[in-house]
Amino acid sequence: MLSLLAGLIVFAIVGFIAIAMIGVIVKLSVMLVLLPLKLILLPVIALVVLIKVTVLFAVGALLFAIFIPIAILIAIVAAPFLLIHALI
Repeated sequence: MLSLLAGLIVFAIVGFIAIAMIGVIVKLSVMLVLLPLKLILLPVIALVVLIKVTVLFAVGALLFAIFIPIAILIAIVAAPFLLIHALI
């Protein structure tokens, strides 16, 4: 009875290893099949990333250009109050 249990354990371990190896082989084969597609799409992905970075930079520059005059106006309005407060 103990030998049957040991045989079942060995069979389970070998089966688990076989399933793991099949998974690795399938993963590798899918990666090899999709490699040409990845190489074809690489310039498109690079272009998308470049456009994204450019748009983010332009939006940042626009916000900077909008907020600097607003900050100057706030400083012009707040300066007399700050001077009065400093003198008191």
